[in-house]
Amino acid sequence: MKNNAKIYCVGGAVRDQLLGIPVQDHDWVVVGSTPEDMVAQGFQPVGKDFPVFLHPQTHEEYALARTERKTARGYKGFTVCAAPDVTLEQDLQRRDFTINAIAQEVDDKPGGGRLIDPHHGIADLRAGILRHVGDAFAEDPVRILRAARFAARFGFAIAPETMVLMRGMVDNGEVDALVAERVWQELARGLMEKKPARFFETLRSCGALAKILPEVDALFGVPQPEKYHPEIDCGIHTMLVVEDAAQHNYSLEVRFAALTHDLGKAATPGDILPSHAGHEARSVELLKKMCLRLRAPADCRDLALLAARYHSDVHRARELRPDTIVKLFQSADAWRRPERFEQLLQVCESDARGRTGHEHDVYPQADYLLYALHAAQAVNAGEIAQACTDHAVIPERIFHARVAAVEKAIQDRS
Repeated sequence: MKNNAKIYCVGGAVRDQLLGIPVQDHDWVVVGSTPEDMVAQGFQPVGKDFPVFLHPQTHEEYALARTERKTARGYKGFTVCAAPDVTLEQDLQRRDFTINAIAQEVDDKPGGGRLIDPHHGIADLRAGILRHVGDAFAEDPVRILRAARFAARFGFAIAPETMVLMRGMVDNGEVDALVAERVWQELARGLMEKKPARFFETLRSCGALAKILPEVDALFGVPQPEKYHPEIDCGIHTMLVVEDAAQHNYSLEVRFAALTHDLGKAATPGDILPSHAGHEARSVELLKKMCLRLRAPADCRDLALLAARYHSDVHRARELRPDTIVKLFQSADAWRRPERFEQLLQVCESDARGRTGHEHDVYPQADYLLYALHAAQAVNAGEIAQACTDHAVIPERIFHARVAAVEKAIQDRS
C-alpha cells in the first residue's frame, strides 16, 4: 500500500466501542489507494459492485473510500466512485446515521487513534438519537428498516427530521420497491434485537409497517375481551408477546411465531367483536400468504403455522381429551420433531405472559403436555407393528396405544 494511503476504522466498530459494547467485527476504509495497490499488498478482492478487499491475515474487510449516487434504475442501482482522491469525509457522507459516520485513525497507542466525527455522531450517541447523515438517506428504503432495527437494539429515539424524511419515503412509494429478501433479512434481525417491539413501533410511526407487514399493522386498534386481555388492543398484545419471547432469549423461529400467532384477529367480523371465535383458522390463511410474500424460511413458516392453528388448544390443555392430545402431537409431528413441539410451547407461554399484569404468570400447560408427550413416546410402535398381521390397522393400533398411555399418565399425575 502506498505511503500516502491512510486506514481508518469506521462504522459499527467505532460506535460500539464508544458505547462500551463488545466489538464483534471491524470495518476499515482506505483513503488514497487503488484496487491495484490493494492487490499488490496481498489483499483479496471480494466486492463485485464495490471496491472491498479481505486482509491477507485477519480476513477483515477493507474498502476503498468511495462516493455513491443513485441511478435511474431505482434503489438497487448506484454509481460508485472509488478514486484515490475521495476523502474520508466524502466516504462518511454516504453513510446512513451519524452514529455510524464516525471514524478512528489507526494507531497502536492504547485507546486507538484520533476520532473523526464530521456529523456529530458522538453527541447523538450520548443523547440516544438516530439521525440521518444527509438527504441521500432517502435513496435507499432499506435504511428505514435499519433505523427500526437500531432503535430496537439501542433503545434510541428517531430524530424528528429523520422521522419526517422516513414518512416522506413511505408516502412517495419508496418502501414499495423493497425486495422480499431484504425485508426478511431486516425483519429477522429486528426480531432478534433486545427490544424487538421498538422495531415494529418505529415502522408503524412512519407508516412503513402498513406497507411491509400489513397483517401485523392491522392488529392495532382491534379490541379483545378485557377479562382475558387487560391490554385490550390486539396489536399491543402482539408486541408484549414478542417482547416476552425476546426476554427469554428464544430463537428466531419462536419470535416470528410470537409475532404472527394472532393475525386472524384483524379479520374478525365486526359483529362478534371483541370475541375472536375462529381466529386460528383465519390466522393460518393470512400467515400462509405472508410467508409466501416474505419468502420466509421453512422452519420459521412451519412453527408459525403450528402456533397460529394450535395455540388455543395448548392453552386449554387440561381440558383436552387424551385422544385430542395425541392428535395434537401428530399434527405437530412431535414424534420426529420433539424440539419443535417444545418451541410451540415456548410460543404459547409467551402468548400467555404477553398480557398486562400477567408478565410473571407460570404456565403449567407446558409441563402437562411434555409429560403426556413422554408417555406417548414410550409406546413401542415397532413392537405393535410386528404384532399386526393386517398392516392396514397398524396406524390405528399405535394411535390407541398412545391414547391409552397418555390417559394413564394423566390419571397418575392427578
